[in-house]
Amino acid sequence: CVCEKNKRVTNCRVEEGRCRCDAIGSGVTVDCSTLTSKCLLMKAEVTGSKSGRREKPKDAIEDTDGLYDPECENSGAFKAKQCNGTTCWCVNTAGVRRTDKHDADLKCNRLVRTTWIIIEMKHAERNAPLNAESLKKFFTDAITSRYQLDDRYISSVLYENPYITIDLKQNSSDKSFGGVDIADVAYYFEKDVKGQSIFHNNPGLNVSIDNEEVKLERTVVYYVDEIAPEFSMKSLTPGLIAVIVVVVIAIVAAIVVLVLTRRRKGKYVKAEVKEMNEMHRGLNA
Repeated sequence: CVCEKNKRVTNCRVEEGRCRCDAIGSGVTVDCSTLTSKCLLMKAEVTGSKSGRREKPKDAIEDTDGLYDPECENSGAFKAKQCNGTTCWCVNTAGVRRTDKHDADLKCNRLVRTTWIIIEMKHAERNAPLNAESLKKFFTDAITSRYQLDDRYISSVLYENPYITIDLKQNSSDKSFGGVDIADVAYYFEKDVKGQSIFHNNPGLNVSIDNEEVKLERTVVYYVDEIAPEFSMKSLTPGLIAVIVVVVIAIVAAIVVLVLTRRRKGKYVKAEVKEMNEMHRGLNA
């Protein structure tokens, strides 16, 4: 069989009337009738990159969207603690780092749930804005049919020319058994709009509003967790030091300029007073 919803698989076979395959990089069996978890997809992508098996477009550039080789549970979920050698950090259910990086002694008590995902897109310059209702219908239909997400998890689709914002909200208690996760939907969606579709033999999501193709210039995904992230000020220290140095240099430069200006002005005044005294002596004589 062919895994229509994930091309990063191998050893596909039919079991109990369903197509099941092994995810590349982890060997975890995935059900091809639904979306594959983001953790398994990332692991497969990293494995493909290392082995050179993944086909790349001729204009492909390095993906800097935070791709790393994740540790996955047998269920496909991210492990709360992720490491790269001796450096470790905690992640949320979307696999996004939510703490500073530490050594291997770092403790991640549990996997924190991502309850709100914001997908922000910017379309290319147009002569006229898009129809907001048509745009909302297109993305709602695409997310529910293509990514199998229940529309009750689509909180809003907002259009503020040229920005399109999609809000996906899903608590752990809301998610039905066997239902897709908003983190997986957002990952599939992001890959689709960037022309890197995970679906088998599929070029990606063709954004068409009122039968007119819409070109997207930029897509950014933001994650909001049920518990605030735990970043410390230590990671900001180099930046703060740089800012302080620049401010100090600017102040010193301003003082030097002020001193030099006052000196020049003082010499001029002194010379002018001397000249006036000589004029007074001439008048008195």
